[in-house]
Amino acid sequence: MKPVSGKRMCSILEQHGWVLDRTRGSHHVYQHAGIPFSIPVPVHGNRDLKPGTQSQIMRQAGLTDADL
Repeated sequence: MKPVSGKRMCSILEQHGWVLDRTRGSHHVYQHAGIPFSIPVPVHGNRDLKPGTQSQIMRQAGLTDADL
C-alpha cells in the first residue's frame, strides 16, 4: 500500500463520489449518497496517514491500491 497524505486521500474520495460534509478541527468528514455512515479523514498538512488509518478509510470507502 502506497502511503498518501490526508489531503491526497480527500481528493481521492472526492473523485469517487464522496462529498465533504463538515470539518471539525483537522478532521474532514465525508458522506456518500445512500451510505449510512461517514468517513473522517485527518488532514495534518502533507504528513502521510498512518498505515492503519489509511487502510481503514480505504476499506470503508471501498477503495483499492489501484485507486491511489
